[in-house]
Amino acid sequence: MKNKEHTRQVRDTVVKKFKAGFGYKKISQALNIPRSTVQAIILKWKEYQTTANLPRPGRPSKLSAHTRRRLIRDAAKRPMITLDELQRSTAEVGDSVHRTTISRILHKSGLYGRVARRKPFLKDIHKKCCLKFATSHLGDTPNMWKKVLWSDETKIELFGNNAKRYVWRKSNTAHHPEHTIPTVKVVNSGGSPELNSNLCPVTVKPTPYNCYAKMSELLDEVARCWVTVSTISFSMNLRVVTLLLPPSL
Repeated sequence: MKNKEHTRQVRDTVVKKFKAGFGYKKISQALNIPRSTVQAIILKWKEYQTTANLPRPGRPSKLSAHTRRRLIRDAAKRPMITLDELQRSTAEVGDSVHRTTISRILHKSGLYGRVARRKPFLKDIHKKCCLKFATSHLGDTPNMWKKVLWSDETKIELFGNNAKRYVWRKSNTAHHPEHTIPTVKVVNSGGSPELNSNLCPVTVKPTPYNCYAKMSELLDEVARCWVTVSTISFSMNLRVVTLLLPPSL
């Protein structure tokens, strides 16, 4: 993108010296303009036989290349920045543009506004435990996982906003930490059933001691055990093996 345009008189002087037999380097030194500019002026004169500005397909961009790079850099560093904030930042440097102009610039660079994924807020110790849990069950067969009954959960929002948040990101970066919203779930071990939950899945091993003929009956009984301690006791009575999950927040 051009930052400055030479006058018609300078361009005519370049062509005049070229006709007189001067080379690109000498013309550049005589007029104190870049050699690439001299070459572009002469090539244009050879093709169109004029140094005047030709009709353009559209008006020049309102934003300079520096401002464009700044917008892309701000959106990449702060994915949750809004268009209004970007609009105010460009106005501070003297470029007043519409929000759609800013979004169009970001789209050309590959940044699109997408709803941020919600992921559990895990510390390094939790990630290590989850990795250890996953590697310890790599050899489990699909039939084993078919026997796993995942108990219900209750989410209690401790912080943050439950509304949608948009982030500026490129394709295949949805799960990057800077493009996600951390969430926290808490488990209440007592009180009303609405505030209690079970976090441990249970593995059912059919044995002669299993007095339940249908799986739906077992699910109903597990659903009625709201407290984690009660669930473990209930599972032991039915000879059900508890598959412990990694520790969470």
